[in-house]
Formats: sequence, structure tokens, C-alpha cells
Amino acid sequence: MTPTPPRPAPFGRVLCAMVTPFTADGALDLDGAGALASRLVEEGCEGLVLSGTTGESPTTTDAEKTALLRAVREAVGGRAALVAGVGTADTAHTLELARAAEKAGADGLLLVAPYYSRPPQTAVEAHLREVAEATALPVMLYDIPARTGTRIEPETMLRLAGHPRIVAVKDCSYDLLGVQKVLHRTDLAYYAGCDEQALALYAVGGAGWVSTVANVVPRHVRAVLDAFDAGDTAGAARRQLAANDLIEAMTAAGLPGTVTAKALLARLGLPAGPVRPPLLPAGRETADGLGALYERLTGRV
Repeated sequence: MTPTPPRPAPFGRVLCAMVTPFTADGALDLDGAGALASRLVEEGCEGLVLSGTTGESPTTTDAEKTALLRAVREAVGGRAALVAGVGTADTAHTLELARAAEKAGADGLLLVAPYYSRPPQTAVEAHLREVAEATALPVMLYDIPARTGTRIEPETMLRLAGHPRIVAVKDCSYDLLGVQKVLHRTDLAYYAGCDEQALALYAVGGAGWVSTVANVVPRHVRAVLDAFDAGDTAGAARRQLAANDLIEAMTAAGLPGTVTAKALLARLGLPAGPVRPPLLPAGRETADGLGALYERLTGRV
């Protein structure tokens, strides 16, 4: 089959929503973060999202976020785009984080709708525009209403697409029809934030994948998109379907992806460390199940 033409992907196609490694006593593990980031890049990730949902951003301090970004930048240099999560419930705080990320060397900002207060769409749009104006960095909006309580509605996306620094969306809306409406009418680069939907979104013009499971299987994540780009749609589908058991166990079986990713990374002897409260670590049975699914998947690749 004819390979698909290149599509705009401002941060690369394959991004990992990276965990934030901690030491056994819960402190930030900068050496571990650098080592994990280097491994992810070496195994196919073109970008890393730091201090996002999987990176436990609600329980890391502003200083820790900056230190993490600097350590990862030092480890990977220019080999990968670094997108820094800066979204909070407070516009003033978000502006502070955005400016700090720019100074620390981020290539872009991940910006979630302000959570908890459930602002109307006019206020959501005003918040996102104000942050986009605060730095010279390109912005990836993060639409994840299950966590924020507030959708960035398709009509709001259409208006925001006219801003020169709002260039991408990480989509966790579970509204593929609404996403396609925005894709059809704008140049926004859409990244799948729900691992099970990555190939479906890519097939209708998405830009790539911001993946939680890439923490543990980055080569497999990349192989899905590589196969599709090479015109091997059947091979891409086979790889996506093969990954779905692990994806379900890591992201849709009742535990946050942070918990399951760290449990599996620990079993693989890779930097991870504990999760921070209020999260609790995965139990032994869960970790054993994740390990079995990992072995089954990697044995197929």
C-alpha cells in the first residue's frame, strides 16, 4: 500500500506521558528521571510529556517540576521535544508555571482546562488564551473532562485554533466525532491521550500518541504508527489490538496509569519509585498480572 503523507506533528508523533521517578523515601529522583528519559528516547519516543497526569503533577511542587524539566533536558539534549504540564485550577498559578517552564528549557506547554471550579466555556477559553499569551512556547491543550470536570468543547477548540501558539491537543474526551469536526475545520494537531484510541485517531488525521503505556513498551507504541505510515494498515491494527490487553490493565482496570506504570517499571528494574499519597501502590497480584501481560506483548513484537 502507498505510505501515508506526513502530517503536522509539532512535538513528534510518539510522545510518552512520563512518570516522575521518586526515591524510596518519596523524594524526587533526578538521576532516575534522566535515565528513564534517555531510555524512552533511545527506544523510539520523539517527545516526552513531563508533569502531566501520569507524572503526578498534583503532588509535585513548583520547584520539583522545574528541577525535573532541567534534569531531563540535560539527559536527552535535543533528541526529543519536552512538553511541560503547567495546568492548575488557578490562572495566576498556571501563568507562573508556564513562565518557569519556558525558562527551564521546555519546547512546549501542556495546558489542561482549569479543574474543580467548573468554569463555563467563556471562562475556560479566556484562561487558555491568557496562558498562551504568557510565553513564546507552543501550547498543547489537554482535554480530559473525566478528571477536570470541564470539557474544552469542540466549538471552543474551533475558536482557540486561531491563536498562533495553540497548535495541538491531547485528547482524552472520548468524543471521536467531536474531534473529527475540529480536525476537519482546523490545523490543530490532535494526539491521542487514551492509548486504546491511538490508531483510530491517527487513521482519521491525528498527529500521534501521548502514551502512558510507552513508559514500559515504547518500541511497541512506535511500531503501531510506523506500520500505518508505511502503508501496512493491517500490521498497525494487529499491533494496536495486541497492545490492548496491557493498555486495559494499565489504564482502564480501576487504577490510575501512574500506579500501574510504576508497578511495572519497578518489576523491570527501571526508575520509578513509589507513588505519592493520596495514591497507593499496586498490590502484588496486580503487579504479577501486569508482568504477565507485558511478557505476552513483548514476546509478540
